Parts: sequence; C-alpha cells; structure tokens
Amino acid sequence: MALIPASCLLSPYHTSFVLQKEEVEDNTDANMEGALIARDRVGVQDFVLLDSHTSETSFLNNLRKRYQENLIYTYIGTLLVSVNPYKELDIYTVTQMQLYRGVNFFELPPHLYAIADNAYRVMCSEYNNHFILISGESGAGKTEASKKILQYYAVTCPTTEQLQIVRDRLLLSNPVLEAFGNAKTLRNDNSSRFGKYMDIQFDFKGAPVGGHILSYLIEKSRVVHQNHGERNFHIFYQLLEGGDKDLLCWLGLERNPQKYAYLIQGRCAKVFSINDKNDWKIVRKAFSIIDFTEKDLEHLFGIVASVLHLGNIQFEEDSNGHAIIRNGTQIKWISKVSFPSQVVLVLQVLSPLNVDLAFYARDAVAKAIYGRTFTWLVNKINGSLANKDSTRKTVIGLLDIYGFEVLDTNSFEQFCINYCNEKLQQLLIEMTLKAEQEEYELEGIEWEPIPYFNNKIICDLVEQKHKGIISILDEECLRPGEATDLSFLEKLEEKVGDHAHFVTRKLADQKTRKSIDWVDFRLLHYAGEVTYFAKLNKLFSMSSQVATQFKNSLMSLIEILMSKEPSYVRCIKPNENKEPGKFDDFLIRHQVKYLGLMEHLRVRRAGFAYRRKYELFLQRYKSLCPATWPHWHGPAAEGVERLIKHLGYKPEEYKLGRTKIFIRFPKTLFATEDAFEIRKHLLGMLEACWRGALARKEAKKRTWAVQIIRKFINGFINRKKPLCPENIEFVRLVQYKYFMKLRDHVPKNVLDKSWLRPPSILEETSEMLKKICIRNLVRKYCRGVTAERKVQLQQKVVASAVFRGKKEGYLQSINQPFADTRLSEYTPNLLKGLCQMLTPAPCFQYATPVVKYDRNGFKARERLLVLTQSSAYVVEMAKIKQKIDYATLKGNGVNWCGAFLPISDPLTLPLLCFQGDVILHCEHIFEVVSKLCMLANKQNLVKVVQGR
Repeated sequence: MALIPASCLLSPYHTSFVLQKEEVEDNTDANMEGALIARDRVGVQDFVLLDSHTSETSFLNNLRKRYQENLIYTYIGTLLVSVNPYKELDIYTVTQMQLYRGVNFFELPPHLYAIADNAYRVMCSEYNNHFILISGESGAGKTEASKKILQYYAVTCPTTEQLQIVRDRLLLSNPVLEAFGNAKTLRNDNSSRFGKYMDIQFDFKGAPVGGHILSYLIEKSRVVHQNHGERNFHIFYQLLEGGDKDLLCWLGLERNPQKYAYLIQGRCAKVFSINDKNDWKIVRKAFSIIDFTEKDLEHLFGIVASVLHLGNIQFEEDSNGHAIIRNGTQIKWISKVSFPSQVVLVLQVLSPLNVDLAFYARDAVAKAIYGRTFTWLVNKINGSLANKDSTRKTVIGLLDIYGFEVLDTNSFEQFCINYCNEKLQQLLIEMTLKAEQEEYELEGIEWEPIPYFNNKIICDLVEQKHKGIISILDEECLRPGEATDLSFLEKLEEKVGDHAHFVTRKLADQKTRKSIDWVDFRLLHYAGEVTYFAKLNKLFSMSSQVATQFKNSLMSLIEILMSKEPSYVRCIKPNENKEPGKFDDFLIRHQVKYLGLMEHLRVRRAGFAYRRKYELFLQRYKSLCPATWPHWHGPAAEGVERLIKHLGYKPEEYKLGRTKIFIRFPKTLFATEDAFEIRKHLLGMLEACWRGALARKEAKKRTWAVQIIRKFINGFINRKKPLCPENIEFVRLVQYKYFMKLRDHVPKNVLDKSWLRPPSILEETSEMLKKICIRNLVRKYCRGVTAERKVQLQQKVVASAVFRGKKEGYLQSINQPFADTRLSEYTPNLLKGLCQMLTPAPCFQYATPVVKYDRNGFKARERLLVLTQSSAYVVEMAKIKQKIDYATLKGNGVNWCGAFLPISDPLTLPLLCFQGDVILHCEHIFEVVSKLCMLANKQNLVKVVQGR
C-alpha cells in the first residue's frame, strides 16, 4: 500500500493556499472522492471501493450506513443500487434535475438522474441507442424509478409546443398502464403485474418526438383470483368509485365492489393509501390526452364491466351432471355492453362441462378477455405515441420488469419471470465484461481474463430446442392423450435429469428429497434454488405454447437490448411493512443475492477498483506534491506520474492508461484521500486565520464608514449655518462634488449660455465662476481671431447695422462668410487695362458683376462694379462708364446712395442706386453694401428702402 510522506502533510509552500483556495475547494461533498472522508459514517458511494468486496456482510453494512443517512442510491461502477425509502425525500426537485444536467457521471453523488443524464448525454454526443434496465421485486420502487426518469427527460430535454404534446402523452401513458396493469399486493400498493419496455424516441436535437411500448406477461390470473390482502387491477375499483352515475347505469354496475366476486377475494376492496376516485380522474384526463375517442372508451369500459359480470355468473348442476345457468341477468348485461350473446350461449347450451369445469371455463374466458384488452390498450397507446417522421431517431429504452421471485408456491408465472431474469443476468454480465474489456483496450492496458459464473448453462436448460424445459412442456401439452403432472415430470427426468442444475424428488439425494414434493421440480438458478409446482392446468392443455411465445418475446427483447448501450438500476425493498428507516438484513440479503449484485461487484473489482481522468485526479490531489502545487504547467499525465511517485504508490497498485489512472486497491485511494483531508484541514486553519484578519480589517472599515456617515448626516442638518465644525466636512464635500461635476459641464464657447445649477450654499461662488468663465471664453476667442477674420467680422457688423430688421432672409445669411474680393473670378487682362486708364493706378479692393438699368426704359446692361480705396467704378469691357467718389456720397440729398430691398416677392430684385441715376442689380447685396460702407468709412452711407 502507498505510504503518504510526512512532507505532504506539513510544508511551507502550502501558505499559498489562501491565494489559491478557489482551486482546491472543488465542492468535496459533491463528488466520489469527497464522500470518502465520511466513509466510516455514511459508507462509500461506490461498492467497488469496498475493501472486502467479496464479503456480503460488508456489502450490507455499507448499504445500511447509507440508508440510515437517507442516501438511498449507491453505485457498483455504473450500475445503480436503489433502496426504497418509503417516504418523500427532497431529491427529485427541478433544482436537482438541473444540478445533474450535463454533469460527468461521477462528479455528483449517486442518483437516478445521473443514470438518466449519462444515457441521454452519450446518446446525443455519439448518436447511438441506449436502454436503462430497472429490476427488483415488487415494492422495491421500479415503477417510481421509471416515472422519475421520464419526468427528468420531460423537464431537461428541449421542447416545442408540438413536442409538448408528445411529452405529455409519454408521461400520461403511465397512469393508464398502471390502472390496467398494476394492483395492490401484500408487498406493494401499486405493484406492476406486467413487464414493460418503453422506447423514447429523440430527434437530432435531443428532443423527445415519440415512443413505443412493449408489454410482457400480464398477470391474467389476478383477474379471477387474489390472495388475502390483495386486490384486482386498479381499473375495476376506479371505475366503480369514480365513474359517473349514467356510465355505471349503462354498464349495469353498482358502486359497491362487494357485489362482484372478482373483487372481494382478497377482502381489501378499500385501501387507505389508494384514492380510487382521484385516480379515475387522472386516468380519464390521460385518455383525452392520449387521443382515445369516446367510442374507444365506450368499448373499453364495456369490456371491463363484462369481466365483472362474468365473475358473477353462477352454475348449477342439472340431472345429467352438467352445468347450467338458471339466472341469465349477467349474460344479458354482457351481451349489451360487450359481446354478442351467442358467445355466452354457446358456453351455456353446447358445453357439456360439470360445474367445476364450467367455473374454470368462465375464469379462462375472463382472463383471455382481459389479456387481449390489455394488448389492445398498449397498441392504442403506441398509435398515439408513434412518430410519423421517417428521419432517423435515436432512442433510450426503459425496461421496468419484475425481479427474481421465490415464493412459498412458485407456479408457471414465477418460472417465466425467473427465466427472464436469468437471461437478463446473462446479458448484464456479458455487456459489463465487454465494456470493461473495451475500456482496457482503449486505455492501452493489458486485459486480464475475469472468472465468473456463466449462467448460459441454466438458460440452455430452459430454452434449448427439443431438449429444454419449455420445449418439453409444449410437447407434453400437445401430445395425444391426457397430459398429467407426473407424465410431465417423467419427461423432464428423462430428458434433463442428468443436468447439474435440475432436481426432482426422484433424482435428489436423501437430504434434499425431504424438501421436494412429488409434483415439484427444482432449478439451481444463478441467484439460488427455486422449487416449482409442476401441476398442469387442464384448461391450458389446449392453449398452444404459452411458454414458447414468452420465450420468443424474450428473445426479441434481448436482441433489442443487445443493439443498445446499457445502464442498470437495481431496486431493493428494505422491509416487508413499508416502514421508513427499517432495514431488514435477512430480506435485503435475499434480494442482493437474487439481483446478482455480489457477482456483478466481483466482475467490476476483478481488475481495478478506481479509475479517473488525469485532469480530474490531478486537480483534486495536486496539493499533496510540491511539484504540482499550486499549478502544473505540463501535460496532466506527467503531473499525475510525478504526484503518485511523490506519494509512494507501488507498481502493483496502479496502471497509467492513455487518458486515465487506474488504481487497483481501494485502500490506496483511501490513503490518498485521507492525506488530502489532513492537508485540507491544515490549510483550512491557515485560511481561517487569513479570513479572520480580513474580517477584522473589514470590521474596521465598517466602523470608519459608520462614523463618516453619521458626521455627514449631521453636516447636512447644519448645512445652511456658517462654516463650523459640525458642517465643514459636509460643505467641503458638496463643494468638491459640485466642482468636479462642473468641470465636465463648463461651456465650451461664448455662445453656450448653459451653466450647471449650484446647490444653495454655492450660488454666490457659482455666479462668480460663471462670469470668470465667460470672460475667459471671450478673451480666448478674441485672441484667436486673425486679421482677415477681424475684417470679416467688421464687415458683418456693418452689414448688421445697415440691414438688420430690413430684409427677410438676412438672419440666415449671417453664417455665410463674405468674400474679401472677387477679383480672381475675372480676367486679369480686364483689370490690367483698367489700371492703365487710371492715373495714378488704384489698388482694387473688390469687384463683382452687376446689371445696370438705364433711367429711360430700364434697359439692362451687364457691367462690372469695381471698388477701390477711394472710388467706385462701373466698367464695361475695360471702359469706365461711371466713377463715383466715396467723398461725394451721402445717405440722403442729391448725391445719395441707397439700397432698394423687396419685402417678400422673390421675383423683385434688390437694387443699388448711386446719385439717383446709377441703378444696379447686385447679387451679393449685403456683401457689396458692407464693403462700400467700410471703404467710404461711413456706416450711414447707404440708405435702405423696403418696398415692392
């Protein structure tokens, strides 16, 4: 065994734990390894980790520990063992479902949801089919487990409105099948009396889109006979208790179940734990969802009623010793609600049976009717669940089937049930071995052959052609002459008498012979010895090959299961009285044996007890090795190798695969986990100290914060007083906050008149700051104005003085800049010629095209208006037509200069007049007038006249 070095427990590098605690705290109570720390109290959550894995006592002790802590689930590898708690546990909530959704199998405690999620996840990722086999004896919780899995898929799978209908039908098929296939037994108030296999079909998105149900071996004998303390199938009591008055009247039924012979043999028609009336409502609702028509239900309830009427038929003996029916009331009701009357009349008139055989015939008809009705019901539900889409589907199958049964008297039904379990045990061992071998090969680990009991020899004893018990039974029932119990036993002794697993009273030794009757035979099953009562029912001597039909159905089921990936749930009943918390060792030991759990555990433990991905193993235990803590930067496999060498693992204790570490002995893992727990405890102490220091620091900060808040509240109360110790800090804070906020809201230009509203105590300061800010903006703006820009602005000022309020559209023109000169737009030669004509040569300041109108006739002539420093010239082709000196111009009088502006008519042109006779139309009237006024240095030079 590995010895953990002391250096792993105390080492200075672990002080970094406080900085890396999030890497160590991996929710230790939630995974397999974390649960090992409490193994003495709650056991191990995987039986594979039991040190004494071959000891049945150790197995039971572990199961008991967990059960007493309400831990009802335990693994054997990937097989789930479930113990019925007989009470409600808070482990099936939607929160729990979401917790297990998409989580790796061993990362959370054992649960039915883990089995369901693992099958679903692998199906979606690998696009293959799965099945979940749920087995156990009556009362162990098989039906509830099946329901919980269906509910898990209903909640966690993606869905749409259309898929919701399919999902509802899948869920509601359960109460219908339970009504017709379940009954109260001594062991269970809702015992499934048939085997059920349901395929849930999923589309490529993982959404449930359909389903299909197969049923096996409905217990038809319950229809006509129930043991003391048991009931018939639920549907009979539900119909009588919950059916409305008109329905019962039409069916010829009364509410009192004591009126019907088939319902009173167990003497417990009323059961405290069963609410038949409420269950009837659920079944009726389910029928509407599953798409049963009223006609379907009329026929179905008619058949149910006819079975009850059949049970009330009484026979009397006539003078010839034949059975006759004197009261035909029940026959009339049967003919009305179900069958043509001829069927019963044939029984009455033509059947020459004595009274005993007549009763046998009546019961046989009742059983046959109910069995076929159940088959029809399953087919009808399948029609409702069928998916018409032809695209490929993946499926998860749920097999809810009776476990191995050993009763005081074991009949043909127990023989079929145990044969079924024998086949399923064979399948379980084969598929477990196959999965083990495939994992070993995948990981590159040498496969070591595992010895196990191969129960094929028992399966062959039952099913072999021409030599098996089923074939011998068929031959005996069909051969000419009368078949008897002894003739059947003699045939068995002749053909299989030398088989090691077959014993009769004649073949047994002296000691064994005492426990076997003359009409019994005993089979040595994988789970133990079972003695079967070999009396042949005379009625079935003419019914063809019931056992062969069951064998063929079972073979088909095995083929279905062989094509899918398996998951297993084994359900255990802890006591016979359904008491919470009671753990019956003898009863559970019996079930552990018959469920083959020890054999399965032995197969799983024949190789390695524990296997884990390198990444997960390293993440958990890296703190035990200085080389891997706190971070390992290389491949995980190399990190694990360094870690286990540091821990002192011996070569025979482990193997390293391609992606996993395999540990052979549980004690090796326990030693590692215990060292980790000690380390975690020490680091926890360091963490506690560190957290204490942080808490004290935090408390100090909170105390300071309380004082500051109290001080500022007092300052707010006294905020309007002059500065004093009571309010100074509050005022300073208000000032700081306002100034910091004002910093981001200061006006950006002289035209921005906005200003942040100040608190009352800063109004005066704010006003001062506002004036300073505006003055600063103006100064900054003025310093940024160039000489050219200044001339522009001056010209704009002149234009404003002349035209403001006198011309529509003036305000819109303010933003349009004036041109300094438009000389560049005209031919330089024209200006050159003009210079030559004038002496001295003037300096041209501005030129623009105009239209001159003659005084007489207002003939338009294109001219050029040229402005110099002292005069204005009207020019045509370098010829001066008029010269106007600025000095001679006035705003009124003879030498007046004026601008005529239309008020609103767009067709009327703005005109410029000089000395009353030079009339010019100028496109840039604002620009020309302002330029003229600036050159003449007279703002009132131009008189503006408005009109039409």
